[in-house]
Amino acid sequence: MSALANVLLIDDNPKYLKDALPYYGYNVRVAIDGIQALEILTTEKSRFDIILLDVMMPNLDGWETLKAIRKTEKIKYIPIIMITALSDEQKVIAGLKNGADDYITKPFVLPNLLARIEAVLRRSEWAKESKNTITELPFKSKLPAKALTSRELEVLTLAAKGANNKDIAEKLVLREVTVKSHLNSIFKKLDVTSRTQAVLLAIQMNLIKN
Repeated sequence: MSALANVLLIDDNPKYLKDALPYYGYNVRVAIDGIQALEILTTEKSRFDIILLDVMMPNLDGWETLKAIRKTEKIKYIPIIMITALSDEQKVIAGLKNGADDYITKPFVLPNLLARIEAVLRRSEWAKESKNTITELPFKSKLPAKALTSRELEVLTLAAKGANNKDIAEKLVLREVTVKSHLNSIFKKLDVTSRTQAVLLAIQMNLIKN
């Protein structure tokens, strides 16, 4: 997959990834800010399989660039991984709601980023294949193979709004240990390992509302 993947790296300090990614089979094009990136994406004929988008940039930061991409018909479906120094879970979830497909926090190790790129590209391919299959069916199911219960959906919806376990327990009149149990069940059913990944996948699958 990576041998054929074209990456648009949007970063005002791109040298490390610009030099490293080609060794792993990626074709890399660089934009040093959001304005240049939008010009490349909307005026050139180059096709990009994935975008790596830094958050902190001059002229147009990563969040505004993300919103602009998702509002532009021609390019709005390109997968995007945010690269951020922010570790605040609520801000990360807000970014996912605005259309990011994944995120990685600085400092990061290259194998971690490579794994995330491959995972996002796989999901993108699955989505294309699923879309083609669904058009041939008389119905459309957006539920995972192991559907979440109504209580699990309530827990996940509150988690998507940034609520911690204590907040969720108070809101749903549960014990915190019960909330943890529901979250563990959600992780297992969705095959993820964190709240943020669960929220991202649930949003992508329309299990919860933005």
